Amino acid sequence: MVGLLVLCVIILVVIVVLHKLGLIYQLFHKVDSNSTKNGGELVAEVLKAHGIKFMFTLCGGHVSPILVASEKAGIKVVDTRHEVNAVFAADAVARLSGTVGVAVVTAGPGLTNTVTAVKNAQMAESPLLLMGGATATLLKGRGALQDIDQLVLFKPLCKFTATVKYIRDIIPTIRKALAIAQSGTPGPVFVELPLDVLYPYHLVQKELGSKGQPPKTLNQKIVQWYLNNYLNNLFAGAWEKRNPSPLPVDRPMPTSSQVQAAAELLSRAKKPVILIGSQSTLPPTPVEDLKDSLEKLGVPCFLGGMARGMLGKNSPIHIRQQRRDALKEADVVILLGMVCDFRLSYGRVLNRKSKIISVNRNKDQLYKNSGMFWNPTLAAQVDPASFLVSLQKKLSGYKCDSEWIATLKQRDAAKEESNLKMAEKPTDVHLNPLKILHCLDDLLPEDSILVADGGDFVGSAAYIVRPTGPLRWLDPGAFGTLGVGGGFALGAKLCRPESEVWIIYGDGSLGYSVAEFDTFTRHKIPVLALVGTDAAWMQICRDQVPMLGSAVGCLLAYTDYHIVAEGYGGKGFLLNRDNEDKIKEVIQEAQAECKAGKAVLINALIGRTSFREGSISV
Repeated sequence: MVGLLVLCVIILVVIVVLHKLGLIYQLFHKVDSNSTKNGGELVAEVLKAHGIKFMFTLCGGHVSPILVASEKAGIKVVDTRHEVNAVFAADAVARLSGTVGVAVVTAGPGLTNTVTAVKNAQMAESPLLLMGGATATLLKGRGALQDIDQLVLFKPLCKFTATVKYIRDIIPTIRKALAIAQSGTPGPVFVELPLDVLYPYHLVQKELGSKGQPPKTLNQKIVQWYLNNYLNNLFAGAWEKRNPSPLPVDRPMPTSSQVQAAAELLSRAKKPVILIGSQSTLPPTPVEDLKDSLEKLGVPCFLGGMARGMLGKNSPIHIRQQRRDALKEADVVILLGMVCDFRLSYGRVLNRKSKIISVNRNKDQLYKNSGMFWNPTLAAQVDPASFLVSLQKKLSGYKCDSEWIATLKQRDAAKEESNLKMAEKPTDVHLNPLKILHCLDDLLPEDSILVADGGDFVGSAAYIVRPTGPLRWLDPGAFGTLGVGGGFALGAKLCRPESEVWIIYGDGSLGYSVAEFDTFTRHKIPVLALVGTDAAWMQICRDQVPMLGSAVGCLLAYTDYHIVAEGYGGKGFLLNRDNEDKIKEVIQEAQAECKAGKAVLINALIGRTSFREGSISV
């Protein structure tokens, strides 16, 4: 009996060892040592099956097979001048296309360069697939070039991380990653692809040294056997047909009881408002359906983040100014994908007597800072846009108090008039930034897309420049990341080639991505940039100087950024006091150059105003 038990244990150990070595798998799956196929082709196959049209990268030998195979598969591969901008571009594609944005970068510093953009995508809830190269699995931890523990960096930033150890696992791993990126609260995912799962058999065999001089000693024979077994296990079943099509995506949808509870609260409201955040623009509900439902419901709306422009430029229910005053008076507030973080003073701007309906896919965001300054009357962890569409159908005969809307609109008009007057005031030396922004607003075509990348100048633009429709405003989101401009504009223009894409830059933030004018030129992607040059990190300077009495670290120079753009193959224009009376003409000339195929930068030398004074920068 004991002997039988020992035998069973030995057999079990042998099976485990054989399985670990892959010998059992190799018995039933073919190893084609003559094939010239490579793992990059499998990556391209699954991306193609998911409708991925664009891939952003900065090349590296670790990932070359992916880039070459993707181009052959008809995916447009766009190489940037910095890896962070490849991820920003993929982020923009995700936001505008309703699918997953894809970036591929090489190992080590190629991946570490993307960390800020990946964290930004996580906080902005953008579905993003980052694929990174890595040294061959056998060489990990042995001092290979650019070999670090990459997964430990991305686990806190991503919904899913994985390293692919066998070629047969490429398709199922990437399918899973793409589904997870879009499910629940969307976000970034990371897949590591070591060298040996991407290159063809003969090249991997050569690098492993598993076929060369015949082994002589027992030790050499054991090593040779191990390497041959490793190689065969790596390629076993590699080219067997696998399903590359999309897996189901799980999205939380509203229940009838949640919608009914919200309908009862809103139907009794006298002064309701809806605050709409970026999450409301996510699939599956098209933004046009959300816009239609908001207009039918007729409740005054404040728009933030990606929701800016949702209702067009001149909607009767879109309120742009005096949000704090409106929230003090509101009796029902719907937070539709809007979060009570710093953007709503952690909930302090909400009236404690108001009935609050909070709608968000993310449980943490749904209740952010509740119990301190606010509490939800109704909390629904569901897709915001789908919730609102269902709510409007439930309240098909509802009409908001016209006097309440008129009051908010009158305040809006008064503030807009005040802003216009401030735009006409001369500044100390250079141009009034508000005047330039008003001129830009007047000249934007209906299909234009705005990319916001900066502090003070962009903060002013958010009050003045009006996006013309849904999904026509791109900003970093809650992370407040500087440097998104070049990458966001790149992704936006590829998604909407017919649209005029504008980057509104501060001169500080421009420095992060001005080199992407080279990318715009090489790939024939004409975008426009308006840079507010005040020779300072003004968002910081406006608080640091009065509080601490020094501008240390805040000062820049009035640099000829328009010439920098021309050095990268673009077209540059200078706006200053000498052509102050021709601001609109310069913008129109820039638009004409863009239509002719040039990437354009307008360098506007601006002075200081008291607009937004007191807006703390932390």
